[in-house]
Amino acid sequence: MSLEHNDWHGQTDGMPWMQRTLIKWLSVVDQRVIYGVMAVVICFYMLFCHRGYIAMYHFFRRCRGESPLRAFCHVYANHFRFGQVVIDRFAAFGGRRFKFVFDNRAAYESLCREADGFVQMSCHMGNYEMAGYMLRQEQKWLYPLVFRDEKEVIMLNRQRLFQANHIEMVPVMADMSHIFTLNNALRDGNIVSMPADRVFGSTKALAVNFMGGVADLPIGPFQMAVTRDVRLVPIFVMKERWDTYRIISRIFEPDATLPKRERMQRLAQQFADMMAEVIGRYPTQWFNYFEFVK
Repeated sequence: MSLEHNDWHGQTDGMPWMQRTLIKWLSVVDQRVIYGVMAVVICFYMLFCHRGYIAMYHFFRRCRGESPLRAFCHVYANHFRFGQVVIDRFAAFGGRRFKFVFDNRAAYESLCREADGFVQMSCHMGNYEMAGYMLRQEQKWLYPLVFRDEKEVIMLNRQRLFQANHIEMVPVMADMSHIFTLNNALRDGNIVSMPADRVFGSTKALAVNFMGGVADLPIGPFQMAVTRDVRLVPIFVMKERWDTYRIISRIFEPDATLPKRERMQRLAQQFADMMAEVIGRYPTQWFNYFEFVK
């Protein structure tokens, strides 16, 4: 099965000078002030950005079974929450610190102390990137797969914060050479981080049951975990208060008794089930602005 997300361009909105100015502002201004301005701006944004609005409205209506009015209100809340997440990233670039509550932290840290590497999975929910800015990894290096055409201001600030926390970005390359870098990282007992809800490079996908419909997940992270015989660790970093995030994680063990394809399929379904569970707790932090569910 193929997977194409042509509506997604992988770049943060805004001109570079605007992004640099925002970082400077947020180094001295409480981000809640920017939140207040954004609450008004979002109304106009929704008027002129119908594609993302309609996809999100369908998500709340069809996947969550909400009434038209409730779905509309949730679309606004979703756009506002997404704006907060983006502002928080720029605030982190400006030196702002955030608090974290880490569910299942002991199990995660125990896994990090083991000799083997593992595949860490993310998706476009909450603010996964924020954990990389704030939390230092002591036992292993983390190699996240990233979109290489992101704006320069974003990439330079990411690199500055990531390197201080033992994180080395791996850009997606047209020749697929990033796969060798990721495999070498696992071989050396480190952590590979990959998005598990959007395609990177290859168009192969696994179909999963998701919130009353069917969704396609990229095969990459599941195939890598099964091929290298390592564990999968989904991580969700969800915003709870203006200055606080909750990190939710689990450890998935590939079932060695199953054929390779079935192992990948089972892991993909486990991940889809966990996504649905987390969405149930944080319904306005789903940030896939296209028709994700068929």
